[in-house]
Amino acid sequence: MPIRQITIIGTGLIGGSLALALKKHKFAGRIVGCDREATLERARNRGAIDVGFSDPGDAVRGSQLVVLATPVLAIVDLIERVGPVLPANALLTDVGSTKAAVAERALKIFGKAAGKRFLAGHPMAGKELSGVDYADADLFQKAVWFLTPLPEQNLNEGLFAEFAGWIDQIGARIAMLPPNEHDRLCAWISHLPQMISTALAATLVEEFGEEAPLLPAGGRALQEMTRISASPYSMWRDVAISNKKNLEDALWKLEQRLAHIRENLGTRQLAEEFELAHQLRKIPAKKA
Repeated sequence: MPIRQITIIGTGLIGGSLALALKKHKFAGRIVGCDREATLERARNRGAIDVGFSDPGDAVRGSQLVVLATPVLAIVDLIERVGPVLPANALLTDVGSTKAAVAERALKIFGKAAGKRFLAGHPMAGKELSGVDYADADLFQKAVWFLTPLPEQNLNEGLFAEFAGWIDQIGARIAMLPPNEHDRLCAWISHLPQMISTALAATLVEEFGEEAPLLPAGGRALQEMTRISASPYSMWRDVAISNKKNLEDALWKLEQRLAHIRENLGTRQLAEEFELAHQLRKIPAKKA
């Protein structure tokens, strides 16, 4: 059965962008939103959704694909709430930033049927500004969309294949790896950069005060390094809680590196740090 109706639970930046991207690339079916009424109204005004419901049970009725697009801990809770009322032939997926806790809850709720009912995913796309007002139909262009299949899950048939086809249609590139590997990798390439930006911005505010014209004076480098410090705590709180061990490990190793640099500002070892850092740009990028 082809996908004729998609429900997106959480019509903020990612959920709203997904809806707009699907419409831009000629998805002919109906897109149902699920969120607070005020958010649904903005999503309708943006043309992201065709109809909206505040209750997930009502929102999933009649859909072949249901996308959970909320912060991670809410996704974990929604799997438990939506799972029992999900249409029998529907596929449930998510866009959460961590995957181990999500996959664990899906296995608990769906049991032996989990491989046919749920597919965990994570598009590596976003902005520092949240909400459907900032949704963008081109947000996923050239972005990696991680899928973390459950054991023995076949993604080459049925709704799995059709959903993967839509990921490709909206411009993203699929990469697959196990949930635990995803969480360790993203701790380094996504979650750690956020914490660095947050720490730098908070330190600058403490050091110079809120009124200091820091960004214009610092130029492009400072603006780029602090841009994502404006990201919402509500999302990153859930990331930090659900990926705590991996993020702690990454932060500890970075702290050690920073301490080494601080202790060697006047030695040859500082040059060695720069030489090592320069190698990052020389490493060939792997195709997803």
